[in-house]
Amino acid sequence: MIKQNLLSVRTTIPDQVKLVCVSKFHPEESILEAYQAGERIFGESKVQELCSKKEKLPTDIQWHFIGHLQTNKVKFIVPFVSLIHGVDSIRLLQEINKQANKNQLVVNCLLQVHIATEETKFGFSASEVLELLQTGTLQEFNNVSIRGLMGMATFTDNTQQVRKEFSHLRQLFDSIQKMKSPLLPEFDTLSIGMSDDYPIAIEEGSTMVRIGSRIFGQRIYS
Repeated sequence: MIKQNLLSVRTTIPDQVKLVCVSKFHPEESILEAYQAGERIFGESKVQELCSKKEKLPTDIQWHFIGHLQTNKVKFIVPFVSLIHGVDSIRLLQEINKQANKNQLVVNCLLQVHIATEETKFGFSASEVLELLQTGTLQEFNNVSIRGLMGMATFTDNTQQVRKEFSHLRQLFDSIQKMKSPLLPEFDTLSIGMSDDYPIAIEEGSTMVRIGSRIFGQRIYS
């Protein structure tokens, strides 16, 4: 079933857009099925679950952390994580940099921008992101590579609103790329779009989509 779901999803994603298979709350067997179908990028949102799965699954999997990351959990994933999607505060950035320095690594991160109307979503405002660049604050973080932006649209059936929110983030992404800042030598990733709204995200310029239920079915919460 997972293989068929993946084939179906893959036909809707252009080659230049990366697929993150959101495997959170799904068992290792399901991840292995997607792996055997050729997928290598998997997204998890709980540190303990991610660390447990990492120990049991193939070593060439690229693990992405896509949830809200607490500073006291950073040290557990820094040694192996390929990309942290939801960097939503300077404090978190400082901790990632500190732990990466201890491990003599550079960790790839995306700045999470708050684009939705819901207050429950995390993230920087667009102006805070621009301020980070203009003040040169990012110079302090030698062990972090800011690869781009991530955002989550409002959970709504109003596709116009979703499109507008994605479009705003794309404009911010484009304007940052045009700055050609030496602090952002590899700023190339716009992570927007999930199972319900990824076709709109792709139309609005997404370079990375995070898809779970369309691949693995509904999540099993333990």
